[in-house]
Amino acid sequence: MARVLVAGASGVVGQPAVAAFAKAGWDVVAVSRRAPDLPPAPNWRHVPLDLLDAEACRNVAREIGGVTHVVYAALYEKPGLVEGWRDEEQMATNLAMLRHLLTPLREAGSLSHLSLLQGTKAYGVHIRPFAPPAKESWPRHPHRNFYWLQEDWVREELAPRGIGFTIFRPQVIFGDATGVAMNILPVLAAYGALCREQSRAFAYPGGPDYLLEAIDARLLADALLWAAEAPSARNETFNITNGDVFCWRHVWPAIADALGLEPGPDAPLKLGEWLPQQEASWQRIVAQHDLRPGTLAALLGESHHYADFTMATGASRPPQPALVSTIKLRQAGFGACIDTEQMFCDLLGSLASKRVVPIPRNA
Repeated sequence: MARVLVAGASGVVGQPAVAAFAKAGWDVVAVSRRAPDLPPAPNWRHVPLDLLDAEACRNVAREIGGVTHVVYAALYEKPGLVEGWRDEEQMATNLAMLRHLLTPLREAGSLSHLSLLQGTKAYGVHIRPFAPPAKESWPRHPHRNFYWLQEDWVREELAPRGIGFTIFRPQVIFGDATGVAMNILPVLAAYGALCREQSRAFAYPGGPDYLLEAIDARLLADALLWAAEAPSARNETFNITNGDVFCWRHVWPAIADALGLEPGPDAPLKLGEWLPQQEASWQRIVAQHDLRPGTLAALLGESHHYADFTMATGASRPPQPALVSTIKLRQAGFGACIDTEQMFCDLLGSLASKRVVPIPRNA
């Protein structure tokens, strides 16, 4: 049986990847500091591991044995998020984590394929606008990024040994994982619950309209499963999205409906600053609705900062559209898609069903 190791298994990508591979019958080893928030199943197991610990990585690789595939979804981000995207120490840390894990797995001799994640920062979206749609064939964007450090290491250390790789560049990822660096869904759910508790209008808090694309983490997990064995995915790089485009204001009514709220008039608000001040209100919500115990900070991770960035909060003019081409992925054989409004409804419902956030009153 093929054995896949999912690194960053409790994250927004890693968690659905564990579920997708396990459902498909793979032997799954879920590696992360926290256990994935998934129902138990006989063919997946969690192994606690800090990828900053090289010796621990060697020990785990030796104890597990027989790993044929790796989905590398681990990520190190600094507090405040955006400031760290051009931080040299953060880049070096992300490279070290990859090397700590992949070096002993490579040396074990059974590894045949690695899936690695990048993103639209590969096109410099965090530095300056790019002409849409971004394509994988473009020359590498000339800025320092841990993406390039990791990719170069893979090409130098794994590819010459016959280990294949697939690189995915997802757009804005949405999932039902909590306490992670970049997942806006728990932010929206917490903001909605706090608006109800404080009798505030559920107002769109962001800035000017612009077009962007989403990717459902479950859809990305399906693509990772496909890439593990598809010859057309081997040693390739793919953009991936849900298949449509969206504008925050246009989907706001659907988000409100999924939360059982009425959308209010726009009211710009920096969630990265406002939400951390709402701990007392959040604890009242947890008690009133019998939610899982936990702090608001543990729910959000660094994602409230990501929400401000993605919603262009505080911007004086609309950002350029951040759109990518997914033609290459479809031509390679993966054509699955999902309506973005349906994605919001599904994933917010999942958070409610897990008692992470209140169940909508109209549910």
